[in-house]
Amino acid sequence: MTRRLLLVLVALLVLATGCASVPGESSVQVLRKVTEGDNPDIPAGPVEGTNPLDLVRGFVYASGSTVDRHGAARRFLTPEAAQGWDDGDSLTVLDEQFDTVYPPTSSTDPDTATVRIRGDRVGSLDALGAFEPAEAPVEIDVTVRRTNGQWRIDRLPAGVLVRLSDFRTNFRTVKGYFVDPARRATVADLRYLPAVPAQALPSRTVDMLLTGPSPALQDAAESVLPPSTRLRTNVTDAPDGALVVDLTQVGDLDDARRRLIAAQFVQTLAEINVPRVRLLVDGAPLLADKPDLTADDVAGAGAAVQPGADVPALVVTGGLVRALPGGDPVGGQAGNGSFDIASAATTPDGTRIAAVARDGGRTRLLVGPTDGMLQAVPLSGASLSRPTWTPTGGEVWTVLGGGPGAVVARVTVDQTGVVRTGQVNVAELTALGPLTDLRLSRDGVRVAAVVDGGLVTGAVVRAADGDVAVRNVRRLRPSDLSDVVGVDWRADESLIVVTARSDRPVSLVSSDGLTLQLVPGSNLTPPLKAVTAASSRPFLVADQGGIWSYDGGELDSWRQVLGAAPDGVPLYPG
Repeated sequence: MTRRLLLVLVALLVLATGCASVPGESSVQVLRKVTEGDNPDIPAGPVEGTNPLDLVRGFVYASGSTVDRHGAARRFLTPEAAQGWDDGDSLTVLDEQFDTVYPPTSSTDPDTATVRIRGDRVGSLDALGAFEPAEAPVEIDVTVRRTNGQWRIDRLPAGVLVRLSDFRTNFRTVKGYFVDPARRATVADLRYLPAVPAQALPSRTVDMLLTGPSPALQDAAESVLPPSTRLRTNVTDAPDGALVVDLTQVGDLDDARRRLIAAQFVQTLAEINVPRVRLLVDGAPLLADKPDLTADDVAGAGAAVQPGADVPALVVTGGLVRALPGGDPVGGQAGNGSFDIASAATTPDGTRIAAVARDGGRTRLLVGPTDGMLQAVPLSGASLSRPTWTPTGGEVWTVLGGGPGAVVARVTVDQTGVVRTGQVNVAELTALGPLTDLRLSRDGVRVAAVVDGGLVTGAVVRAADGDVAVRNVRRLRPSDLSDVVGVDWRADESLIVVTARSDRPVSLVSSDGLTLQLVPGSNLTPPLKAVTAASSRPFLVADQGGIWSYDGGELDSWRQVLGAAPDGVPLYPG
């Protein structure tokens, strides 16, 4: 009796388990499982009984995972399609919201269907791991076929579609470091590498360095490694914890180039938390006196110059340059009323100032010591934009005209204060519309500009004959950023943007346009008029009533640092 009862209970349990594994019609559930180590979870495949629309949607969800050549996404394909799919052809980043629909005309075969993926492209990732912004609608058709009662994708174009959130989850941001050929200092180049397997990150990062700068920095930065450079052996971890990188075919290297190469590798590998690099050339240390290198050994190699903590923020209001907080006028002619100043900029060390002064119905540029006498530059026009300095403080730029015929003046100032004027070739910028504002990055190899009310970036290309041009221009987030009135560099890889819009007055944008984050606008009175930023400093903006500061914090709101300044223009050095 007991034995028969036990057999009945076992049979019922088996029956219940079998029924649970055969659900009815349901959508794809991209499940996640717990894994060991530091690799992210891998999405599961499609649920049995999935319909064509949900199958294709699940495929896009799963395509974010790069593990095993997009192995999770291949589970949504027929065996033939999985074998033929070229996932290395391209990677398109989609906005979060996308549709899977049946096109107007579809197959009459009950076991075959066409599904259209319809969404908005944010941009694409190239073979170098660089993001190329290119907003546009996307429509891609795939064919699905029912085999053994289950729908699977049978035909699809080459390449991968990934939602922005899945891309950010599965790819790691890495700044590759290359060299400004004019200053012989390192500059950052924003890249994205697959996050898994984590053990492959050092090798991928080294390969990225060997391929050179991205298209965004073409001709503005270079690698001091010759194109023939190869890895002599695989990148490995030494027993003592150092990462071993052994190069070959590097040619003859003088000491200066060797030290720049060391800076490129150590600064880049520090991005993926490699603390110590054993950099070799044909088995021998790259630097004979320093076999193992850390970030401290190359700390002075970077081109970016941040203002010192003791250099105050300033504001131009009431025709005077004043210090923040408090609003006391600075010493010298910039603050004593000798000129009617509309905007200004100081060098990164704060010792020299360039000021735009109103003079009747025109404006002119003045330069000199921040607390001393100012001299007029032979440069004037109906309007001049807020000046912007190079990191060395030897050159200042300003936009003349601010319309379709705008030009960018370049004024060099030597150590004795002698000035010379020239122009920057900005034809690629003005081809997109009226140029009204422009800011040099703190490493001096990039610009951010306001063109036709939108945000545009470009690279500073300096020719051997002394000509300077802005190339490789890119319009960032045109659908999100309109009515832009001001921009500044928060860091080499991020920008702060203010607009005249009340729904998104302040935004943070990556320098390649991949990410955009709204900054809370609490306490601000749009439309805003100006913005300034610097690393490790609060944001400063000007609204209708004065100057406001934002550094996040518990209140997550803006704090007024100077009131009764409706014409205020804040500035950090640079």
